Amino acid sequence: MAAVRWGAPGGSFRQDGPVHFIESGAGTPLVLLHAFPVDARMWDPVRGRLDDQFRVITPDQRGLGESALDGSSAPGLAEPGANRRAAGQPSIDRAAADILALLDRLELPRVVLGGCSMGGYVAMALLRAAPQRVAGLLLVDTKAVADNDEQRANRLKVADRAEREGTKGWLAESSLPNLLGRTTHEQRPEVVSGVREMIDAQPADGVAWAQRAMAGRPDSTATLRSYDGPALVVVGEEDALTPPENARELADALQGGELVTLPRVGHLSSVEAPDAFSDAVRSWITRIA
Repeated sequence: MAAVRWGAPGGSFRQDGPVHFIESGAGTPLVLLHAFPVDARMWDPVRGRLDDQFRVITPDQRGLGESALDGSSAPGLAEPGANRRAAGQPSIDRAAADILALLDRLELPRVVLGGCSMGGYVAMALLRAAPQRVAGLLLVDTKAVADNDEQRANRLKVADRAEREGTKGWLAESSLPNLLGRTTHEQRPEVVSGVREMIDAQPADGVAWAQRAMAGRPDSTATLRSYDGPALVVVGEEDALTPPENARELADALQGGELVTLPRVGHLSSVEAPDAFSDAVRSWITRIA
């Protein structure tokens, strides 16, 4: 079976300041923030299922995909280590500020904001900083609580190894078992291959920066409790990293929270079950927009 083709057919690839993003469609703006350790292409399988009704905007987060780590518009041209120094202290709040700045440049006062895994952390940081910009919140296979000591230490080890060795090969091998669900590993080899290619393509400096940013993130439960807008939580039934019971806690923390559990799906719902994911999101946005 051929590998999945990642490339957002019909999408426009754009660079706006430091942020590279893919945009397509018209209507209610829907901003989707990707998981770690992949990039905005993880939303390609759902783009054509959503952009006939919504304006779908999918940024590459700082240091990943085609977005430069140092905030410039030319990723990959600096001397080794220079990007890391220019990027400053790793912070999920800084990643959220990048997205807020993009919304300002695109003249989007309010958007439906979604994020998967790390993208969910960034979405919650943006909600904390500027709740008036969030017309609806979509949290996908993510969690509000901060890392415990063991999780934090593991992230820092991955960051150090990425800087020493690069990321090709070992990062995908260590990530894929938990990143994708059991059914995907057994029945969707093209998805496994496509996600592996995305992971192998991520810059080592960006991987290290993202891991340190996630290690230092705060608990966002209070932020969710204070949000009174519409919210949808989507989780894969086979998600080993943020399982359905964690998703229920998220939905319960949100005043307007709804929960959808997708069967036979792991941590990357949009990639593993694009039809089911898109149906859930379309139905929800149609009701709240």
